[in-house]
Amino acid sequence: MKIQFCGAASGVTGSCHLITTDKHKVLLDCGQFQGSKAEEAKNYEDFPFDPAEIDCLILSHAHIDHCGRIPLLVKRGFRGDIYCTDATADLVDVMLKDSGYIHEKEAEWKNRKAERAGRGMVAPLYTYSDAVASLKFLKPALYDQLIKINDEMEIVFNDAGHILGSSIVELWVEENENVSKIVFSGDIGMVGRPILRNPTIIKKADHVIMEATYGNRLHPENSSSIGQLIGIVLATARRGGTVVIPSFAVGRTQELIYEFNRFYEENSKYKDELGKLTVFVDSPMATTATEVFRKNAQVFNEETRDYILKGDNPLDFKNLKFTRTTEESRALNSDTGPKVIISASGMCEAGRIRHHLKHNLWNPKSSIVFVGYQAEGTLGRHLLEGAKEVVIFGETIQVNAEIYNLEGFSGHADKDGLLSWLAGFQAKPVNIFLVHGEENAKRDLAGTIKKELGYDCLPVFGNSSFALEKSTVLTKEEAIMDAMDDELLEDIKGRISKVHHDLEKILYTAHLAMNADASRKRLSELSNMVLELEKTSINLGSALSKEDQGAAI
Repeated sequence: MKIQFCGAASGVTGSCHLITTDKHKVLLDCGQFQGSKAEEAKNYEDFPFDPAEIDCLILSHAHIDHCGRIPLLVKRGFRGDIYCTDATADLVDVMLKDSGYIHEKEAEWKNRKAERAGRGMVAPLYTYSDAVASLKFLKPALYDQLIKINDEMEIVFNDAGHILGSSIVELWVEENENVSKIVFSGDIGMVGRPILRNPTIIKKADHVIMEATYGNRLHPENSSSIGQLIGIVLATARRGGTVVIPSFAVGRTQELIYEFNRFYEENSKYKDELGKLTVFVDSPMATTATEVFRKNAQVFNEETRDYILKGDNPLDFKNLKFTRTTEESRALNSDTGPKVIISASGMCEAGRIRHHLKHNLWNPKSSIVFVGYQAEGTLGRHLLEGAKEVVIFGETIQVNAEIYNLEGFSGHADKDGLLSWLAGFQAKPVNIFLVHGEENAKRDLAGTIKKELGYDCLPVFGNSSFALEKSTVLTKEEAIMDAMDDELLEDIKGRISKVHHDLEKILYTAHLAMNADASRKRLSELSNMVLELEKTSINLGSALSKEDQGAAI
């Protein structure tokens, strides 16, 4: 078995990893490269494999840097299934259609300039229609459902706590009647965050592919960032400015809505001020994504479900307004009233956020608040690094607004969070590959893991391949048992034992009215059948999702 790293190996975007056996080729993620022009140029390069030879794609979550090249993969010959959680499938529908539309519009804009300059035309990376065509390959699944993807491999999606539907993937690969296990972290979320559940702790793995986005940094407490954000909003409104928040349409936007909702409800002290302050979500995709969140409350954490049971919609409040049309978006920049504008993209590389920055960066009354990771080479990164002027739509803009970076809102686990997640393994994996991080973050995290846990890690740099050696050799039955939750397994055994006990009582009573020898013989036969069921319950579980097993028993 071999793993080939085809993206997110030299930075934090373009997640794509290929698992190859003698019989199968399976892809983990197929993301778009984002950031500098050099990074985005990678999207137009050929894949380092033949898309037509890929059996299936396993998708960790719906962020564009993890799913954004799926339409291109299909366009170039892929025809396999795309496995993901049901919530991820809902979001991918939104994300890829929006991405296809953006690529079309960017190509039109470039071609208008090229025509005037006498240069050749360019084609979009893919179109809206390409995106729609790729969606038919989606195969939604539940968290904790054991899925057989081919004759050698089974997978389970575990909650990653990063965005709605995000998952940590467990992949079991059978070779020569032995099974080895790969765990792909996807993007690991923070513990104790609004809306989402905590990342799942995985107990066993032979090989781990782990993100390292914040591998050398610690986030401030989320509550501290919330307090800072509210302070910034009130101070900016009092001096007559606008708060502009570049935010990823999926994840951070919904968390911000949740926090603003809670603040508006719980702070009567600022009731008059807040009554004059409107929070605008200026992103059609973020608006649609928020609707998807509302439909998937089954994967929310307990606190958020409690809000809903009390009749409160945690993703809505009186002063929240969603803008969809271009005209509505433009009107925000001619409105002089106090307001907050949450707009995509989160790294300021495309979308309506660039218009809002153009109209507010020069104004010392306004504030720009970053709440997510800013990759190298992006406009967001330049602003955080102290740029005094930037060029937006060909116009030089002075940076006079106040610039803030609230990392407490990040959807990625920080150094301690990553370390804590890895410490959950009961034994050292054979290989720990660090991906999805800048060079220093990966090297520093590898050093921290060695110091704290004694594990050797391999920071991955550039497209590279590795043969995966087996260590913990599992039989197929042991692998199935490993895939099942211990508490669930005990519950299944308990139910079967109770059935066995009740059956014996019934038959014991019944034999008084029957021929004693025949009764004892029948009792023995039925008891043996139930005992055999106890022994084979794990194998039965391989064909059922964890959620279905209780009902089946």
